[in-house]
Amino acid sequence: MKERMGEAFAGAERLTVMGRQLHAGDAVPEFRLDYLDLADLTIRTVGLADSAGMVRLLNVVNSLERPLCQFVTRQWEALCATLPPDACIYTVSMDSPQMQARWQDTVGVLHQVLSAQRSEQFGQDYGVWLKEWQQLARSIFVIDCDDRIVYAEYVVNQMCEPDYAAAMKAVHQASME
Repeated sequence: MKERMGEAFAGAERLTVMGRQLHAGDAVPEFRLDYLDLADLTIRTVGLADSAGMVRLLNVVNSLERPLCQFVTRQWEALCATLPPDACIYTVSMDSPQMQARWQDTVGVLHQVLSAQRSEQFGQDYGVWLKEWQQLARSIFVIDCDDRIVYAEYVVNQMCEPDYAAAMKAVHQASME
């Protein structure tokens, strides 16, 4: 497993990122992530194939217990209204599906929030696993209808927001192809 030093930090803390970076044109690794279905309080699993034919934006955050991660996720929720009809947003964190559902219910976030808590696999496959924190590094991935990366942003400073405009531009461009 590739260890990347110096590619993520928070304040003075330098973090080790596990996995290789993904770039535009790369095939997207499959994922199986969980969420709590509030209709019957059952944990369900979502994979990449479940949204086949759509443009997907993955908003990857450290934890929805962190104020900046909450803020970023609410920003994406506000941008949902400007998405093309064939696009969707997923927020991914290591938080439990139950914690994610409680938070969503409290703040009114309606887009799908997914838990990678079951294993480090998602973090390693997408090159966002923070070894020291045992969490995911803040990042954005835009995946086209053919399951290829069209945009990837690895946010180096974990105390900063991603480039919303660049990611949304990539979503709109991928939607027109």
